[in-house]
Amino acid sequence: MTHNTSIARIDGIVDGKRISTQELLQNIYREVGRGVRSFEIHASGQYNIGGPLWCEGDDPIHFTVINPGQRLGSMGMSGTTIVVEGSAPADVGWLNAGADITVRGDSGDTTAHCAATGSIYIGGRVGTRSGALMKHDPKFSAPQFWVLESTGSFSFEFMGGGIGVVCGYGCEHLESVLGHRSCVGMVGGTVYVRGPVADVADDVWILDLDDSDRAFLQEGLPRFATKLERPEILDQLMDFSQWRKIVAKTYEERIVRSLMPIARFRQEKWVEGGIFGALYEDDYFVADYVERDELRLRSPQWLNATYSAPCEHNCPTYIPTQKRIALLRQGKVQEALEMVLDYSPFPASVCGQVCPNLCIDECNRRHVDIPVKVDGLGTLSRHISVSPPREEQEQRIAVIGSGVGGLSAAWHLRRKGYAVDVFEKDSAIGGKLRQVIPAERLDQDTLEAELQRLQTIGIGIHCNSAVNAQRFAEIVSQYDAVVVAVGAHNPVVIPFQGHERLVRGLDFLKDINRGKQPAVGRSVVVIGAGNAAMDVVIGAYQCGATEVTAIDIQKPAAFDKEIEHVTGLGARILWPVHTEKITEQGVHLKDGRVLEADTVIIAVGDRPDFSFLPDDYRDEKGFVKLNDTLQCLENQKVFVIGDAVRPGLFTHAIGDGRKAALNILRQLAGHPLDTFAKAPMIPQDRVRDEYYHPMNPQRVSEQEADAEADRCMSCGYCRDCHFCEDICPEQAIVRRENGDGIFEYCSLDEKCIGCGICAGVCPCGIWVMEDNLEKYLED
Repeated sequence: MTHNTSIARIDGIVDGKRISTQELLQNIYREVGRGVRSFEIHASGQYNIGGPLWCEGDDPIHFTVINPGQRLGSMGMSGTTIVVEGSAPADVGWLNAGADITVRGDSGDTTAHCAATGSIYIGGRVGTRSGALMKHDPKFSAPQFWVLESTGSFSFEFMGGGIGVVCGYGCEHLESVLGHRSCVGMVGGTVYVRGPVADVADDVWILDLDDSDRAFLQEGLPRFATKLERPEILDQLMDFSQWRKIVAKTYEERIVRSLMPIARFRQEKWVEGGIFGALYEDDYFVADYVERDELRLRSPQWLNATYSAPCEHNCPTYIPTQKRIALLRQGKVQEALEMVLDYSPFPASVCGQVCPNLCIDECNRRHVDIPVKVDGLGTLSRHISVSPPREEQEQRIAVIGSGVGGLSAAWHLRRKGYAVDVFEKDSAIGGKLRQVIPAERLDQDTLEAELQRLQTIGIGIHCNSAVNAQRFAEIVSQYDAVVVAVGAHNPVVIPFQGHERLVRGLDFLKDINRGKQPAVGRSVVVIGAGNAAMDVVIGAYQCGATEVTAIDIQKPAAFDKEIEHVTGLGARILWPVHTEKITEQGVHLKDGRVLEADTVIIAVGDRPDFSFLPDDYRDEKGFVKLNDTLQCLENQKVFVIGDAVRPGLFTHAIGDGRKAALNILRQLAGHPLDTFAKAPMIPQDRVRDEYYHPMNPQRVSEQEADAEADRCMSCGYCRDCHFCEDICPEQAIVRRENGDGIFEYCSLDEKCIGCGICAGVCPCGIWVMEDNLEKYLED
C-alpha cells in the first residue's frame, strides 16, 4: 500500500453534535486503511484513542490529540506515538504494549496502570494508583513512566517491573511527591524520585543512586524535556544529589526480623553514633514503669464549663440549664430561678410554653430515659421579682418595637441602669407573643405577669407611637444607641391567580387575639405548614371550621409537637402540593386536584417593614446591611435584631436582644463588640450515662420540675460529686473552695501517676487526660 503523507484531522464534534467513541474510532480505522499515518484528533472526551493499531508494513503512526477521554493509548502498540496538547483523564497508557505516549499537562488516576512496555511521559501530575501493576517481560524493553511533578496516593502499587521516574518539579512544598502509601506490594522494578518522600510501604528500600542510575537519568532526562518541550526544567533536574531510587525488598529481606537490645539501640542508633547524636545528649536515666509529675505519659485536666452542654449549645437564648440545675441541686433555689432572668425576661411564657425547646431535643438524658423537663423549669421563674437598678447611667437607649426581641434588649439594658424608651405602634406591648399565639398555647396570666415584671424596673413604654422616617431621624439624634426590633408583620402573598381571595394568616391571628371572631366557612385550607401555619389551623377551628387542611410544597417546617397538636384536632397536612389558582370553589392544584374550601388562608411567611429607614441603610433586597454583631453598617449606633434580620423562633429574637444589649454596653464603654461564639458542645461519649438509673417516664412526667435536679446529667459542668477525689488511688485530687463558695478540683502533679481513673469515673466529662508527650514535643 502506498503511504499517504497527508495529516487526517478527525473531530469529536460534527455539525454541533458530539459523535460517539465508536464512530470516532471507526473514522481512524478507515483513514489507517487508506494509508494515512498522521492524525490530528480534536476530541470531545472520546476514549481509547491510539489503542491497538496494526499497519501493513509496520508503518509508524502518530497522533496529536486535544481533549481526549479515558484510556488514551490503552494497549497501544509499538510504532504508535501519541502527543496530547494539554491534560488527559484516567487510564492513560493502560496495558501499554509499546506505544510512546506524551501528555504535556496533568494525567488522571491509574496512568500507566499495568503497562508492559513502551514509554509514557507526563508534563504535570498524575492521579492515584498510577504506575500500579507495571510489569516487564524480558522479551521486550522495560516500560518507562516519567512524571514531571507528583503522583497521587498508592502509586506504583504491586509494581512488578519497569521503570518509574517522578521528578518532583516545583513540588518542594508537598509532604510526599509520591502521595500516601506508595509502593505497597512492590516486588520488582525501580522508581527514581526527586523531592520529599513520606509514608512509603515497608515493602521497599530507599537507596542512593549508583553510577548506572545516574547514567540512565543523564540520558533520559534530556529526552523527557524534549518530549514536553520544556528545556528549562533540566537545570534543576540534572542535580543528581537530589535523586534517590526505590527498589523492592527481596523475599528473604521481607521475612527477616532483627531484634536489638534496647541498651544497644540507645547507644548505637539513638544517640551516640546515631542519627540524633548531634542533637541530643542522653543522660541515660531510665524512667520507672509508673512515674509522676513531668515524666507521666498523661496528666489529668479539670475542664469545668470548657464545653457547653447540649441544652445550652442548642438554646438560641444561650441559657445554661445545667448551671441553673446545679444551683437547685445545691439548695440555692432563689438564685437558680433568678439566674434565667439574666438571659431572658420570658422564662415562663416563651421557654415554658411556646418554645419548641430545642434544648430538650438534644438532652443527653434521653439516652437513659426521657429528657430533662426544661420547659417546666422555666415556669418556676414566673413570679420572680426583680428590683430596679441601684445606680443610674447617663446614656439613653431607644428600642423600636416591643416584641420579645425588643423587650429583651430593653430588659438587659435597663437592669444595668440605662434609661430605655420603647416605642410601639400597637396599643399594647408584647408583639407577636401577644398578637398571634393562640390562647390555648400561651396562658395569658403568665404573659401578663412577665410583661408587668418588665415594666416594674423602669422601662419607658410608649404605645401608639409609630415611627416614620422623620421620627426615626429624631430618635437617632436624641439617643446614644437604637435597637430596631420591628419584627416581620407584612404577610407574604404569592400572586396565584385569584390571590385576592386569600386571607392573610398574620392578620387572621391578630384579629383572633384582639377578641374578634373572623368569619370562616366550614371548610378551610391553609397554604403553608410552618409553625405559624399551625397556629392558623388552631385559630380556624376556634372560629368554627370543622374541616381544616394545611398544604405545602415541601416537608412541613413546623415542629413535631405543633403538627401533633393540629392533627389531634382533626387537621390534615398534605405535601408536596403545588397551588395553581384560587377560585370560589377552593384551591386548584397543578396536578388537577381541587381542594374545596369556603376560606383559604395563606401563612407562608412575613417580611419586615423598613420604610422608616433611610435608603442607604438597606441592601438591594430591602434588608438592613449589618455586620456579624447585628450592628448597622451605615450607622454604628443602630442595631437590628429578631425577625427583622431573619425569620426565627421567639428564642432567637430574645437571644438577639440580649446580644444587642451586651454589645451596646461594650460600645458605650469603648470595648470591641462580641460575636458571642458558643463553646463547643461536649461529645456525648464523654458523659457517663451508666451512672444514672432509668426512671419510669410516667413517674417523671408527674413529678415537679424542681425534682429534675437529680435527673440532670450536668454535661460538662461539675456536679461536685467527689467521685474523682474519693477514687484516686494516689490521693492526688483535692477540692478547693474560696470564700464566695466557688470551688474547683485540682490534681497534684507530685502525686498523680496519670492513670486516668478520674477521667474514667467522672459522670460529667469534666476530667480529660492530656498527652504529656505531645505537649513536651510542642514546647
